[in-house]
Amino acid sequence: MSESLYQRAISFTNARLWKLVHVDVLLIASLFLLIGGGLFILYSASGQNTAMVERQALRLAIGLVVCLVLAQLPPKYMRRASPVLFAFLALLLIGVLLFGVGAKGAQRWLPLPGGLRFQPSEIMKIVMPMMIAWYFAHKPLPPTFKQILVVLTLIAVPVVMIAKQPDLGTSLLVAVSGIFVLFLAGLGWRYIIGAAISAPLAAYTLWQFMHEYQRQRVRTFWDPESDPLGAGWNIIQSKTAIGSGGIQGKGWLEGTQAQLDFLPESHTDFIIAVLAEEFGMLGCGLLILAYLLVIGRGLFIAAKASDNYARLLAGSLTLTFFVYMFVNIGMVSGILPVVGVPLPLVSYGGTSIITIMATFGILMSIQTHKRAI
Repeated sequence: MSESLYQRAISFTNARLWKLVHVDVLLIASLFLLIGGGLFILYSASGQNTAMVERQALRLAIGLVVCLVLAQLPPKYMRRASPVLFAFLALLLIGVLLFGVGAKGAQRWLPLPGGLRFQPSEIMKIVMPMMIAWYFAHKPLPPTFKQILVVLTLIAVPVVMIAKQPDLGTSLLVAVSGIFVLFLAGLGWRYIIGAAISAPLAAYTLWQFMHEYQRQRVRTFWDPESDPLGAGWNIIQSKTAIGSGGIQGKGWLEGTQAQLDFLPESHTDFIIAVLAEEFGMLGCGLLILAYLLVIGRGLFIAAKASDNYARLLAGSLTLTFFVYMFVNIGMVSGILPVVGVPLPLVSYGGTSIITIMATFGILMSIQTHKRAI
């Protein structure tokens, strides 16, 4: 056998192998690139805490297992399960309001045996677009006014319950994940323009229902220097870290803001400020490039999906992942209010990591089961 034929045979065998285990090679490679960089940054952001890095790696490994398991499940089964999962999660959210356990003034978790806790709102980030995509799966598109009202009601019910926990960041992400499905379904321009016109009224209404600490975050966004030692401390230190990094940064483990504990939450919400200080604009650019590779692959999978359900779900999950990234970077750099959204797959976390990895398992399922559909 000639060398060229041998290489073709190996390539064909590898392709068949990846399809057999339902793994999208480009997506999983981009994820590993992002995960590896995240663990590298976390080691510095955590004050060289190897135990924390090991716990993060364990959670990522669990998330990878969840991702691969979901990749084996054909989208048709996800479609059938969508309304059941939505109803079940809604009941769990009611349970959180009635029986949930709290931390730092928020009641967001359900207690589990062994002292563990479960946060249903994180799973709703996936189940919400699944539900809306199921609703549109066999309906003619674009949606009618009646269908839009039904969808907005489906979105509003869990969003209000999550906001009452209170968890404004997660409630907004759940709302966005459902609205993206509505947008991708072909929402007419008259509705989009109408929503833009009514945005000030919606913002005023939201302000009335916000807790005082949430309002303070918005005030701090407009003028962080008004309370430099209190509410404005986080964003001032974050922008100081970002600016001091310059183009190339100070070097790994050499950032003063994080290493000397001037930067609060350096291993969670503000981790990209650590990257900016130590590796500068070039390091941030490489991280954003890794995100764009993941997002680009997700949008390609959505565009090539075989039916409405898969296309709407894949598109919404990918765009919601983009919102995760955009909101975190925006709030850390001072162009958005602080809402407590972690940097996906980089910030130290628990349930959120597994949820995000689950979304990529769904994307790989949509990509690798196209012929079955």
